[in-house]
Amino acid sequence: QVQLVESGGGLVQAGGSLTLSCAASGNIFSINRMGWYRQAPGKEREFVADIFSGNTNYADSVKGRFTISRDNAKHTVYLQMNSLKPEDTAIYYCSLVDYASYWGQGTRVTVSS
Repeated sequence: QVQLVESGGGLVQAGGSLTLSCAASGNIFSINRMGWYRQAPGKEREFVADIFSGNTNYADSVKGRFTISRDNAKHTVYLQMNSLKPEDTAIYYCSLVDYASYWGQGTRVTVSS
């Protein structure tokens, strides 16, 4: 099994920055896609960004503000968030997909205006 542990969430003022990290452990297939999703109160979970085989993808709402990266040796994915807006407030979930899909417990990000 694979375990994902997110960290780095917190409270930040609008316009500020925050970096999330997610460390994976367990029986991980070497070729895998890692990414970030978020869910705001009363909203459905939405895609934020992912990274696979050197390629990155971003939701339009975060493009140009967020950057996803990974350290394959450490099985860790990062999400650098800049120019944060109140609408970025959500619980952020890390995901890993190889032959199965795995999710972290989530880390809360709150952006005040």
